[in-house]
Amino acid sequence: MPSSITGATQTHSVAQSTVSSRKSTPSKAQSIATAGKDTVQLSSLAQAAIQEASETSTQTAKEASGGDAQAQRLLAKEAAKK
Repeated sequence: MPSSITGATQTHSVAQSTVSSRKSTPSKAQSIATAGKDTVQLSSLAQAAIQEASETSTQTAKEASGGDAQAQRLLAKEAAKK
């Protein structure tokens, strides 16, 4: 099923800056090792989703007490499971 991803951009700047910042000439083995690697740049929405998914329960509680509606819903959902 075809799907589209919006807001994603393809970039090679990270790999290029890593290679150009090396002072010595990379060996053949290093060149082969880095040739097959791809880099991605996450959108700010994806970064926010990862941050929300990986935050601790203490952080969620702190945000909920500060008025964060998403954190409040998550705490209510977790309390309902118990």
